[in-house]
Formats: sequence, structure tokens, C-alpha cells
Amino acid sequence: MSLNWKEIDLILHELALPGMQIQKIYQSTYDVLAVQVYGGVPRGTHCILVCLSPRACRIHETFCPVPKSEKPLRFAEFLKSRIINGRIEEAVQLGHDRIIRLTVKRGETSCRIYIKLWSNAANVIVTDTAGLILDAMKRLPKRGETAGFSYGPENAPAPGVRQVGVRQVDGERNPAKDYQVRDLPGAGSFNRRVDDWYTEHSGALSLEQLREEVRRTLGKSRIRLETALERLREKEADYTEGERFREYGDLILANSASVEAGASWLEAERFSPDGDSDRRSSDLVRIELDPRKNPAKNAEGYYEKYRKAKSGLGDVREEIAAGEREIKRITETEERLLAETNPLKLQALFKKIRKGTPVREERGKKGQKRPGLSFADGDWLILVGRNAGENDELLRRHVKGSDLWLHVRDWGGSYVFIKYRPGKTVPLEILLDAGNLALFYSKGRASGRGDLYYTQVKYLRRAKNGPKGLVIPAQEKNLGIVLDRNRLKRLEESKLYQP
Repeated sequence: MSLNWKEIDLILHELALPGMQIQKIYQSTYDVLAVQVYGGVPRGTHCILVCLSPRACRIHETFCPVPKSEKPLRFAEFLKSRIINGRIEEAVQLGHDRIIRLTVKRGETSCRIYIKLWSNAANVIVTDTAGLILDAMKRLPKRGETAGFSYGPENAPAPGVRQVGVRQVDGERNPAKDYQVRDLPGAGSFNRRVDDWYTEHSGALSLEQLREEVRRTLGKSRIRLETALERLREKEADYTEGERFREYGDLILANSASVEAGASWLEAERFSPDGDSDRRSSDLVRIELDPRKNPAKNAEGYYEKYRKAKSGLGDVREEIAAGEREIKRITETEERLLAETNPLKLQALFKKIRKGTPVREERGKKGQKRPGLSFADGDWLILVGRNAGENDELLRRHVKGSDLWLHVRDWGGSYVFIKYRPGKTVPLEILLDAGNLALFYSKGRASGRGDLYYTQVKYLRRAKNGPKGLVIPAQEKNLGIVLDRNRLKRLEESKLYQP
């Protein structure tokens, strides 16, 4: 449930925020903010919770510990720079719009904080006194809710002019509806009862939403892998019957004298292993020919198919086994995530999954989820294949076109990949870290220095008839690397799991 405008008015009345001093600010997740204030009657410390989650938009005093994020989040850091030790001069709801305006003064400067509690468009927006947006909890340029835009929901728009942040119904500003303050169970103030109700119910609501997102996201990955496995099994069936290609080649050569020029088919008798001349119609085979080629060339084409089938069968079966292992891993990961009962912990684990970081069952437990080595370099993920098989497996199943590929020139060695982060450019330090790993896991390690080239995976082309994993890069760039032992030691500590 989200709060209605009458409940918001009652909550603000009970809080009596004007005159209170802001002491601390926490941002648990991208849509939960907690502000610790001091003052009131009786004087003391109070924690005001602001939640922008769909179906749970609210503001109220919370009496439960607020979990802190593992690392500082952007909007909380911005607020700390602007309003810590500031004093709240005003806390009002704008009409019945479920938009709260806080005016905070620190020293000689003031700013306004608008808390918009609309289920599908909730936000916290900070402006100066002239209405210029300084920052927003959710940056939404299409709605004009980001730095540089103006925001002023207090002002009714001129006729025919659309104003960001103001809703209209029949030409009037969101007229009051017949809402009532709900009689929530429990004792104490309305703030206390709201907090108790959400403590009991909102965790379950957000938990179920996260679980549904887990099912949807991992389900798509599983379906994609199962589709690929179907194609591989069809290829395996073709390769399993590869012996017939050799027989076709032999039959074409044995009957070459009877093949007419430009023929598209040859009907021939299968070879009899015991020399039995008694033939049945089932012993006849119809072989497709390329009318542009002579019998020798047609036979060679079937021999080539036979060679490919014989050599490719093992690779296809390896790919099928790897695909089955990946499906099993996804299923186990999904079961592990769905068993999590803490929504905040589930959200953190799911975020790691999206970044490509493997979720381990228990801390300290070793379990390789992908071939090669994986390093968590800040917010970046670096993958290292240590041999041709791992290089090939990473290329086939664990990297995408926008990921960055690195390899040492003139030496055999590892393929190193930097996983792409949407909207981010790979920093130089991350590039140097990956370059050190590429040189360290190559045959040029002893020299202590080397030249690398790097490009995006989409610019790699497999070498025709080349060894497993061999690729030819395009649009590559050069990078000179001198091994840095301190850098390698730091990376060793960031290894996600041991092989």
C-alpha cells in the first residue's frame, strides 16, 4: 500500500519537522533514503524513512535499524554535501498532490527538497530557492527531473502549458478525493503504526517482486541456452551419421562412369561387405550431386563433410556438456536466490549476477562457475583464459561483442577480457590491470615487458581451419606493458575463486 494525502498530512503533523537539525543521511538502496534529525518535543533523535518503491511509496518515522549500503551511493553523498547540519525551516504537503516540500537552511544558503510519493513516478528532487534542479534521486531527463531543469509543482501551469511534476484532472490541479486515514492495527502514534505495518508487510512485498525478477531474468538465460543446445544436438546427430558421407564419396567414385554431365542425383547400390550380389531395393541409395561439378569434385565434397563430422563431433559434444553445466549452474543459482528471505541481501546478490559475478553458496567455499580465472577489479570484472580450451570456452559462452579482448603480441598465452559496463568507458587503470594479467599469463612473462593489442570481441574473427580458439583481430589498438608486481599482488587478492 502507498500512503494517501490525508495520511501524509497526519504523518507530517506528528513529526513536526520544522526547527529540527539534520544530522545524518543513509541511502540503503537506489529507492530508500533515511534522514536522522534532532529536535522535536520531547527533544531527541528521530529517523525519517523515505521509500520510493512501487506500491510502497511512503514517508514516516521508523523505529527499526536502517541497513546501510556497502558503499556510498551518489544521491546520499550529494545530500550530505548540501544539508548535513542544516535546519528544516518548512515541511508541508502541496495541496493534495502527495508532494512534500522541505526547505532546509544551512548557513546562509537554502535549498528545497521535493518528495514526490507517486507510485509509478516517485522521486526526491533537490532545487535551489529559484526552482533550478540541483540533483534528483532518480535522474529522469525525459520528465525533466535532472540537474539543469526547473521544477516548481507549487505553481499552477498556464492554460495549455504542461508543467513537469503537476498532474491535472478536468483542468484543475489534482482535486482532493474521498480518502480516509486508514485504521492500522497497533498502538501509539500513526507514524508508529505505519512503521509497524510496513515492517511486517513491505519486506514480503518487495521480496516477492525481486523473486519474480530473478525468475524472469534467469529464465530468459535458461531458454536461450536450451535453444542453443537443441541446435547443437541436431548438429551432433548429423556428425554421428558422418560415416555415410564417406560411403557417398566412395559410391560416387565407383559409379563415376555412369554419372551424366549436369546430373543432380545418383542412384547407386550400397557396397556388400560379403560380396553378395543379391540386392534389394532397400540397398539402393540416392545421393545428391552438385550439377556444376564432376564426379571427383562431388566425391571430394562428401569426403570433406566426413572429415568435418569426424573432427567436429568431439567439439560439439564438449559444447553440449558445457551448455548442460551452464543450465545446471543457472538453475542452482536461481534456487539459491529464491531461498533468500532478506530482500536487501537478495537485491545485492542479484545485482552481482547481472554484473557477471558468480554467487557463491558460502563464503570461502571454492567452486568455479566459469573457465579460467575471474577478478573483481573495483566495479569491473576481468576474465582470464589460461589455455586454448579456456580461451575458446570464454569466447563461445562468457563474453559479448562489447567486451574488451587483450592478448600479448608475438607470444602464446591467455586471452583476457574486460566485461563491458553499460555507459562506461574502461578506465586506464583497469586496462593496465588487464594488460598485466595478459602478460603474466603468457610465455613472455620472463621478459618482464611486452606489447599487447586489444579490441572489442565483436571485431574478432575465428581463423578458418585454425587451432581451437585462434582468432584474428581487427580495429586493434596497441598497449605497452611492464609487469608491476604490486599491481599483480592486488589483483591476486581480488580473485573471485581459485581454480
